[in-house]
Amino acid sequence: MTLTPNLRGATYMMASMAAFSLSDACVKFVVEDLPLFQMVFLRGISTTLLMLGIMRGMGVPDFRIPRGDLGRVTLRTVAEVGAMVPFLIALTNMPFANVVAIMAALPLVVTLAGAVFLGEQVGWRRWGAILVGFFGVILIVQPGGDGFTGYALVALLAVVGITIRDIVTRRLSTAVPSMTVALLTAVSVCLFGGVLSLAEPWQPLNISSTILMLTASVFIIGGYVFSVLVMRVGEIGFVAPFRYTSLIWALGLGYLVFGEWPNTLALIGSLIVVSTGVFTLYRERVVIHRSG
Repeated sequence: MTLTPNLRGATYMMASMAAFSLSDACVKFVVEDLPLFQMVFLRGISTTLLMLGIMRGMGVPDFRIPRGDLGRVTLRTVAEVGAMVPFLIALTNMPFANVVAIMAALPLVVTLAGAVFLGEQVGWRRWGAILVGFFGVILIVQPGGDGFTGYALVALLAVVGITIRDIVTRRLSTAVPSMTVALLTAVSVCLFGGVLSLAEPWQPLNISSTILMLTASVFIIGGYVFSVLVMRVGEIGFVAPFRYTSLIWALGLGYLVFGEWPNTLALIGSLIVVSTGVFTLYRERVVIHRSG
């Protein structure tokens, strides 16, 4: 079956969410032994080296960026770093459920930004699917009022940063290699993490932290690459709801890795989130059938 741009975008989004979730799980273990930004810096080094190796294996690396895209690539990189820092700060100072609840606003914000700044048409059915999916998110994370401190505002900065990143990525020309954009992201995050790590007392690496950090590097490469690809195909209003699949990964990893058993409301929320994705896929097939 030939995938439409929307279906490819949905696939890339789900792959991106899986990769970022698995990387975050590794990071959760590593920061128990290492300061946060020491980990970001060291992970950035291994990520950059691995990406250079992959690009070399694919042929002669293409680092050329058209002059007209330089400003957009720069803005995207700044937005990526600007989202990473507040997200990690909030994650280490707030309950995980509360951070996820705030980040769950992304599909709504990105879809709205796509409609306002890119002129994309978003039908009432897709808006409905996003809103219902967001309700499912609330059931999963069940945020408590006590958890929303000043760090909640910090987490909102991450939402703004990721929204800018995705909208700018959408405006990149097809002449910009996706791997080059992902590499620039890895290098920038690495350098910024290195600067911030100077304010922390470094800790020696052990074998388990090293293995986990390398594993996180592999997964985050997938996250970087797919997060670029997803904004270059399909409609934002269609692919945005598939960002919720990260919550399914969070539930699975929580149970299998961290021994967290979801309660009934969380399971109902997961079913709602999955259902919105299935419904969105169904609507896409209906549109394809009508146009054919």
